[in-house]
Amino acid sequence: MSRVRLQEVTKRYGETVAVDRISADIADGEFLTLLGPSGCGKTTTLRMVAGLIEPTEGTILFDDQVVNNVPPHRRNIGLAFQSHALFPHLSVGRNVAFGLEVKGRKKEDIAARVREMLAMVELGDFGDRLPSQLSGGQQQRVALARMLATDPRVLLFDEPLSALDRNLRDTLKYSILALQRRTRKTAIYVTHDQSEAFAISDRIFVMNRGRIEQAGSQLDIYLRPQSEFVANFVGDNNALRGQVIAVTPAAEGLPGLAMIQSGAVRATAANTAELAVGDPVLAFVRPENIEVLFDEEGRDEPEVVSGTVDQIVFEGPTIRLVVDVDGTPLRVAVGGLARLGLLDAEKRTVRLRLREASLVRDPAIGAASEPASSRVPA
Repeated sequence: MSRVRLQEVTKRYGETVAVDRISADIADGEFLTLLGPSGCGKTTTLRMVAGLIEPTEGTILFDDQVVNNVPPHRRNIGLAFQSHALFPHLSVGRNVAFGLEVKGRKKEDIAARVREMLAMVELGDFGDRLPSQLSGGQQQRVALARMLATDPRVLLFDEPLSALDRNLRDTLKYSILALQRRTRKTAIYVTHDQSEAFAISDRIFVMNRGRIEQAGSQLDIYLRPQSEFVANFVGDNNALRGQVIAVTPAAEGLPGLAMIQSGAVRATAANTAELAVGDPVLAFVRPENIEVLFDEEGRDEPEVVSGTVDQIVFEGPTIRLVVDVDGTPLRVAVGGLARLGLLDAEKRTVRLRLREASLVRDPAIGAASEPASSRVPA
């Protein structure tokens, strides 16, 4: 196993900066996911760790070994790509054995290792088949067995499930996590799929324009976005541009609060950014954190607003409403039995309670400048 460190790592292609001074510390045995849209630098970062691309600047270390000038085949890494890259003319067993044969292992050791790896990926009876005789999911499991057979220090995954249908992706992402937990190897996983990242990661780095926009657990990323990009990229959000109208100081272990006004809408959130009255902010409220009220409930609460239902979309377990609150559209998700009573609510007036908002300083008005580098603690 290995600890992986990136120190001020940069990659430029002419005038284009693909990765911009990333510093991060990935713990021994950690499952880390690089999450972001196409072109954000996540795959370039992974390929620099793999040795397939040389960094323009900065240092990459496995434990205390600088690996910048170490070729990929000497870094002892396992790689899984979108393409399974299996040899079509070799059996499943020979595909798994390939890396061991290249390393000159004894035949009896190779055979035992192949049996062990195929059993681990639940393909113990498939060793004599050709890849063409397997499903896409089975082929990916063979690729995982081949990657693990050589006992790599670090596991690297470059969107390995993106070519599969959703049901297979949902199954295999947990297989990958189970294999990583069983082997206790450090893993770096690249994806644009938020559900994958949330399901399998110890930590997530959300990347944007070559930098780490935010690092943290699934709860940190989802419930406490630290920038407009993260709030809009991860899941669905209502973005409310406004200003702080009241603050409540922290007391007896409780966080301070800030109330914001955005048009006719008010929301309260933890004042983690130490905002003051009058500060311009963006408040983000998830659709599932907006509650539709019935009867007289919450009528005098300041965060309760009234609006007209403009749109209703039935999605089975939930319905999605778009509610116009004095010109501000709010997306609302309603589950449970309450959703059935709202199916015919279009053009009706409803009252909403906004809960669990998160705040960031408005980047369009007097926001703090961007950091000089993208640093992430261990």
